[in-house]
Amino acid sequence: MSNNKTSRRLPVRLLALSCLSLALAACGTIQPQPFSADEVTERVAQDRLQMYAEQEPITGPIGFHEAAARALKYNLDYRLKLLEHSLARSLHDVSTHEMLPQLVASAGYAYRSNDSGGTSIGIEDRTESLRPSTSQERERHLADLSLSWNVLDFGVSYYRAQQKADQVLMADERRRKVIQNVLQDVRNSYWRALGAQKLITQVDGLLERVEQALARAREVEQKGLMPRVEVLAYQRALLDAVNLLTLRRQDLELSRAELDALMSIQPGTGYSLADEAEQPLPKVPDNIEALEIMALERRPEIMEEWYRKRVTENDIKAAKMMVFPNLSIDTGVHYDSNKYNYNSHWSDFGVRLSWNIMRLAQWPALERAHEHQNLTDDMRRMALSMAVLTQVRVGIQRYDLALSELDFAQESLRVDQQLLHFAQASKVSRFQSELEVIRAEARALLAEYQRYASYSNAQAAWGRVYNSVGLDVLPETIASHDVKTLAQAIADTTQHWQQEVFEAPRRQAASSDGAETPAVAGAAVSLQAAAE
Repeated sequence: MSNNKTSRRLPVRLLALSCLSLALAACGTIQPQPFSADEVTERVAQDRLQMYAEQEPITGPIGFHEAAARALKYNLDYRLKLLEHSLARSLHDVSTHEMLPQLVASAGYAYRSNDSGGTSIGIEDRTESLRPSTSQERERHLADLSLSWNVLDFGVSYYRAQQKADQVLMADERRRKVIQNVLQDVRNSYWRALGAQKLITQVDGLLERVEQALARAREVEQKGLMPRVEVLAYQRALLDAVNLLTLRRQDLELSRAELDALMSIQPGTGYSLADEAEQPLPKVPDNIEALEIMALERRPEIMEEWYRKRVTENDIKAAKMMVFPNLSIDTGVHYDSNKYNYNSHWSDFGVRLSWNIMRLAQWPALERAHEHQNLTDDMRRMALSMAVLTQVRVGIQRYDLALSELDFAQESLRVDQQLLHFAQASKVSRFQSELEVIRAEARALLAEYQRYASYSNAQAAWGRVYNSVGLDVLPETIASHDVKTLAQAIADTTQHWQQEVFEAPRRQAASSDGAETPAVAGAAVSLQAAAE
């Protein structure tokens, strides 16, 4: 009867072996499969939907702080850093479980085509003493539950978990840096875009008038009503005005496109910027040494580099762990259905101490690597700290220069507007008066554009002072993450930093000296080149 049961199982096993062979053979026939055109089209459509999905609708004109809030909430670079931070935290959670002992449960089935067994012979006379016998069935069911713990695995997993924890902190510092950079870009683009909103209609109107004047000049040239040299000079002056206005118009349009990209607003979306009063610009900071110390304490790049030192140091420590002896503990419960066993259930326990003595030769090299790694990390951090200190001083000097440039642009605008009034009030002849009025209007419009650009540059320079010090634009906790709440949080935080970091030292100095400390006069050095 046992032979019949065996014969019935053989076809099943042969079928299983055949299926396994076919599966293994198929592994070698997989070919590269590029995405089809329909799949690419569908992916693009889905990406476009996700890029602008779940955004709060624009219900009114957008102010500066709302623009900053929308940029932080919907900017794809910032959302990527949030996901990277979440990924780093998840990997840290995974690494903490690697320190746990291994608890393995297994169950299985074993079959062999004939009996397992043997005979015995005498050692001295080589005479067979037992007839062939077996103590194991051809078919068995097995089950095990084993617990094992390895000291070296635990030590290495411990240092790996510490590395993952530091990588979470590094990801958070990168997130902070993206926040600072996004607000810096918004600060620069918003005020340029607001100037564009105010000026672009005037630019278009003046360009239209210039085109009409050019058409009349060509008509006069064709009819010979004026000397040709005079008409050509008139046309040349008009073309120069067109060239300057066109270049400025392009700058105005690009600033609006940059702001759209920062806020992740879908191209073509109609909205307007709030026609709010320009924010007053603070005085040039004079507590440079205090700002330098604060920058060394708060800059995300320095903090990230400091955490990276701990990550690399834990690499060396994990390598050193492998030099020490290893202690492993194993225990488990087992089951075997073999009917010849005296005990089908049993448990076992074992302790083993092992040591790869040859690894001791690595210890001097590991010590040197540890020392050199620490020196390298410290030098990298000090080099970065020197760059940060330079950025703080250069940023303050650049802000001082931007304020001077703004004053100059304001005065130029005042003069060009008065010249425009004189040109409009003193018309002499048709062509000359029209040319002078257009020239004066173009100069006044360009001066107004330059004034908006200078104010934007001053705002950008002030934002770079914030960035150089490493000041955060968001508080530690926010009650809600809607656009309105984020905008208010950004406004409150920036106002707090301005009062506590930049204005308080000046007030303290004024109260101690009986007069306000004069603003620092700076030289013109570009912060942007140093920051990048």
